[in-house]
Amino acid sequence: MKNAKPTAADAASTPGHSPGVPPGLPHHAHAAEHAHGHADDSHHDHTHGTPASAEAALALAEEYCRERGEKLTPIRRKVLELLLTSGRATKAYSLLDDMRQIHPGSAPPTVYRALDFLLSAGLVHKIESINAFAVCHDLTQCQHGILVVCQQCGNVTELHQPALREALVAQIENAGYRLAGDGIELKGLCSACQAAQAAGN
Repeated sequence: MKNAKPTAADAASTPGHSPGVPPGLPHHAHAAEHAHGHADDSHHDHTHGTPASAEAALALAEEYCRERGEKLTPIRRKVLELLLTSGRATKAYSLLDDMRQIHPGSAPPTVYRALDFLLSAGLVHKIESINAFAVCHDLTQCQHGILVVCQQCGNVTELHQPALREALVAQIENAGYRLAGDGIELKGLCSACQAAQAAGN
């Protein structure tokens, strides 16, 4: 049986972490603490993280891995850090390019093995619609919501509406289908890309 991930309260005293802001998230992206039972906080944007919040999230991830009897190796940690600082869904080859700026000898299997580990640990999502990866919105107790993915810039927003998800899954099962995984993705165009598109017309 897997150990529970460290709670947000455990990280509240982490240096660089302000109360009410989950580790790994910028202050402007999350004005109140995210908890899955909070009705007034139903979505979260994967926006760019600050160095302090990224460090807090990495410390939380390391503690979680230790509790699982696993290790967040330097390579795994660096890949997670790159995703945290990116703040959006990032393709594996982009991560490889970034890794090569730090470790010139990095090879594709190195990044893919790190991503496989982070996926199995529940620390990142794979965004199937654009074949990219994004950090889970809340490293402490991430549960799969509905992901809205910008097909242009890769920004990801997680919608946490359990009733909506359950109703959607029920409709899918009534139609005779079974979901292949936990993720539900909706393709879209974020507000920033809509504005850029409108300005270009």
